Amino acid sequence: MTASLADLVRERLVPLAATHLDIHDDSAAHAGHAGVVEAGGGGHFEVLVVAAIFEGKSRVARHRLVYDRVRDLMPHRIHALAITAHTPDEFERNFAG
Repeated sequence: MTASLADLVRERLVPLAATHLDIHDDSAAHAGHAGVVEAGGGGHFEVLVVAAIFEGKSRVARHRLVYDRVRDLMPHRIHALAITAHTPDEFERNFAG
């Protein structure tokens, strides 16, 4: 069984030791866009990563940590990647019930 691209992204992000990780494949919402999979381009993904490694890091530094893990998948397998990156404390304070 072949792993999906979302599964591959999940695998690649394991070293970040996320306490929460959501990966949403938003490719279908971009049908007709020049970079979409059916046109030979890559998928569109949104990721929410909650990890202690982000503590004390700027938004840009957090995004770099994520991009560094999937850089070789871009732009051919992944056309667009929207990243939300929080520390566990930020996530608990702002999003957890």
